[in-house]
Amino acid sequence: MDRVGEPRTKRKHPSDSALDRPSKQLKPQEPPILDQDPARENGALYAAESELEDGRLLPLASGAADTAEWQATIEAVVRNVVSIRFCQTCSFDTDQAISSEATGFVVDAEKGFILTNRHVVCSGPFWGYCIFDNHEECDVYPVYRDPVHDFGILRFDPKAIKYMPVAALELRPDLARVGAEIRVVGNDAGEKLSILSGVISRLDRNAPEYGDGYCDFNTNYIQAAAAASGGSSGSPVVNIDGYAVALQAGGRSDGAATDYFLPLDRPLRALECIRQGSPISRGTIQCQWIIKPFDECRRLGLTAETEGAVRASFPKETGMLVAEIVLPEGPADTRIEEGDVLIKVNGQLLTQFVRLDEILDSNVGNTVNILVQRGGQDMEVQLRIGDLHAITPDRFITVAGAAFHDLSYQQARLYAVPVKGVYACEAAGSFRFDGTEQGWMIHSIDQKETPDLKTFIEVMKEIPDRARVVVTYKHLRDLHTLNTSILYIDRHWTSKMRMAIRNDTTGLWDFSDVADALPPIPPVPRKARFIRLDSARHSAAADLVRSFVRISCIMPVKLDGFPRTRKTGFGLVVDADKGLVVVSRAIVPYDLCDISITVADSIIVDGKVLFLHPLQNYAIIQYDPSLVEAPVLSARLSEETIKQGDSTIFLGFNQNLRVVVAETTVTDITTVAVPANVSAPRYRAINLDAITVDTNLSGQCGSGVLVADDGTVHALWLSYLGERSSSSSKDIEYHLGLATPTLLSTVRQIQRGEVPKLRMLNAEFNTVQMSQARIMGVSEEWIQQVEADNPERHQLFMVRKVECGHEQSLQEGDVILSLNGKLITRVSELDIMYDHHVLDAVIIRKCVEMRMEVPTVPTDDLETDRAVIFCGAVLHRPHHAVRQQISKMHSEVYVSARTRGSPSYQYGLAPTNFITAVNGVPTPDLITFVKEVNKIPDNTYFRLKAVTFDDVPGIVTMKKNDHYFPTIEFIKDESEACGWKRQTYDHGAPHKGVDALPSETMNEGGGQDIDDD
Repeated sequence: MDRVGEPRTKRKHPSDSALDRPSKQLKPQEPPILDQDPARENGALYAAESELEDGRLLPLASGAADTAEWQATIEAVVRNVVSIRFCQTCSFDTDQAISSEATGFVVDAEKGFILTNRHVVCSGPFWGYCIFDNHEECDVYPVYRDPVHDFGILRFDPKAIKYMPVAALELRPDLARVGAEIRVVGNDAGEKLSILSGVISRLDRNAPEYGDGYCDFNTNYIQAAAAASGGSSGSPVVNIDGYAVALQAGGRSDGAATDYFLPLDRPLRALECIRQGSPISRGTIQCQWIIKPFDECRRLGLTAETEGAVRASFPKETGMLVAEIVLPEGPADTRIEEGDVLIKVNGQLLTQFVRLDEILDSNVGNTVNILVQRGGQDMEVQLRIGDLHAITPDRFITVAGAAFHDLSYQQARLYAVPVKGVYACEAAGSFRFDGTEQGWMIHSIDQKETPDLKTFIEVMKEIPDRARVVVTYKHLRDLHTLNTSILYIDRHWTSKMRMAIRNDTTGLWDFSDVADALPPIPPVPRKARFIRLDSARHSAAADLVRSFVRISCIMPVKLDGFPRTRKTGFGLVVDADKGLVVVSRAIVPYDLCDISITVADSIIVDGKVLFLHPLQNYAIIQYDPSLVEAPVLSARLSEETIKQGDSTIFLGFNQNLRVVVAETTVTDITTVAVPANVSAPRYRAINLDAITVDTNLSGQCGSGVLVADDGTVHALWLSYLGERSSSSSKDIEYHLGLATPTLLSTVRQIQRGEVPKLRMLNAEFNTVQMSQARIMGVSEEWIQQVEADNPERHQLFMVRKVECGHEQSLQEGDVILSLNGKLITRVSELDIMYDHHVLDAVIIRKCVEMRMEVPTVPTDDLETDRAVIFCGAVLHRPHHAVRQQISKMHSEVYVSARTRGSPSYQYGLAPTNFITAVNGVPTPDLITFVKEVNKIPDNTYFRLKAVTFDDVPGIVTMKKNDHYFPTIEFIKDESEACGWKRQTYDHGAPHKGVDALPSETMNEGGGQDIDDD
């Protein structure tokens, strides 16, 4: 049985499975200078762009410049060809948010029209510019994108091109002939300009199928051998006379030098309509036709008499049009069937797509007579021609972090379903379903059917903030299965419901607010009972199920390099009267989040973060206990440290969120170093002892405890976020135990209503054995003291890394002997640092024993309390993990993540970069940065001085886009209901603003985007 998310479509698989659209030269995940993120080693789609100094690539194919005539033609053509750099700013229909580049060519120099591909112009919001042959640049705006065929038209201002005459290529679809020698002139494989030669071999090829994304259909394609690749989409295919005879659109990816060109008949018609200011009518009967040769048509029932008539009328034709897909509930449904051979339309014999398009486009709203043959029988039907634009969405709604529009004809044709229903084009935020991001159809919300976008909007208007509602939905690949989920609706981080409508006059999408959020419904107390583990041998330990609650954490913005937008796990209740819960920081990484706490698998209450430990991988959160009428048990935490070899009971929650219990033994307690994530630093635990046990269950459980027979908890079992695997690009999590005495002091302070004010040594330590210590200068006297003090572990601690950003008294390589007169042989003994401003330390440095006063540093400023989203990049102060890994902090403006399809992606502002100046003005902190960028006018270039994580400086030039990517600032503010204040800037001025971008579209660096659990 096929699972949701596996590639399976309802239509027949194309025989040419090796087809690929060289469509767009996708922007590399990492730019060539500033981005040190090793994603380019992990499945980068294309190599970074490589541009020759003169901006041109000499003809590649033999004979490309073998005649003076061809040389003159090419010189005339290249002045009309442009390189297009663009972003699709959000996912829409079949297209995902991307930053990319392609090719186009001028077709009207006076009015400023450029012809390119539809998959370049995009079906959704587009933002881009073009570069002419002399490297002049100007903005481009979509004028038209065809609903079906792979062409679109962009508009530019001819007056903006001042240093070269702008000319246009004439479209001559009639000159595309078999055997004609052609040149493909364009932005091939990311080069500014390349010239590829070929010869037209076919004019009657069916439109290529590229998979689940956008595909052209109901047209023939031209085939030639030219070996174009990424970035060549939209290139003109010219003949020796300099006429454009076709439009480059696709090719094969299996090494065969085969390219597919779109005929220019329909683009020429659209261009003429635009020139005249008349609408471009497009008709449809919602039926896909394909060209089949006469022999196949005979097998389908084409009679000899009809074949003879067709061959006599069209002696050069070798096939006819056959119905391939008829959409349910469309004009042709029940009247035309798959396999019908098209004979006549309105009494005229017809074998070509061009003529069929002409009839349909000129008869929108009218009735046509269609004659088909089915199994040798003539079948004549009358069909009313529908409006193709009416079933091509031109608007979408954003709400609760997701985006929706009516199902498009493209998607319906792809899966042979009716053109109706609400499609989640950006299944993010509250509507982040398990599995794939795309392909979801919403059937009902809160027990109300949502057959169309208008109804969907009305239903969502009535759902209050923080409500939990039942949603039913299907995936287009599996319409047999109706999925049901309960979703948490966020209308506070994303409070606005906004409508975006395409404006073909301006080329932009106009946004308007549809409805404000309804306030949340006040919670009420609820009753529940916990499950009982009657089969468990240890009743006291089994009773601890009453101390566990399920934690769900949703992050609206990706901060601190954390790779996910939501996490789920379990926490341990340490004070039921006050609602205090201890949970891993791999589940609650920072406090810009929504926390839901489920008690006894029944009661759901909100939680908030009270404390985040900077080193030991736990957070303390709180819920309102007055809302929970259930026998929640406060876990008893042991004050004595569990030891290696001790017997214990492991109680944990496995991957199925089921409780498991097993007797086990502590196998080891050792100081661990959770590996750092080199490519994108994020929180990790350091300077702590980790416990391992002798049971396979420990590796299956990310949450749990080690408990004694009497129910006393000796250790928490936690998930520790580690590094990202270079082979799989997946994040590694470690499951380890943390002894309870480590957190007792913090828990007791919070129970007293105090906020822990910890201090720490700004250094990471690792252990050294006595053999190493002796070589490093530790005396025999100290070694004997170590052996006497800690019979189980003869070890000292060496400074592995000193964090930047504070005064550095300790140095890498220092060996710690004692602090405040206490010999330090256990990592728990370093906890003395939490309560002292200065420590009296005895250390070994370069084989010399010395005594020194070592100041500790406050931990108050380690957590992120301000974040800025600018041009799609998430910026904040370098978080603790960055300071742990870097030796110099270049500024307090650190790029933590960036959004697909944004200027930050387009221009190469990469995660882990530091921004040190804007337009030459130093920006040492976020406040200064926001002040300077607010001075920049919209849609103008500015300069960012940046430094990579590896200390390589550089300049990033970027164009500001306030329309699609306004500047948004998040500031921690306890007076706000959610603990954070959001401020949006419009052309530099603060206003109520729009919602933040979906966190699912943010990439924190270090490889491919990571989906949620």
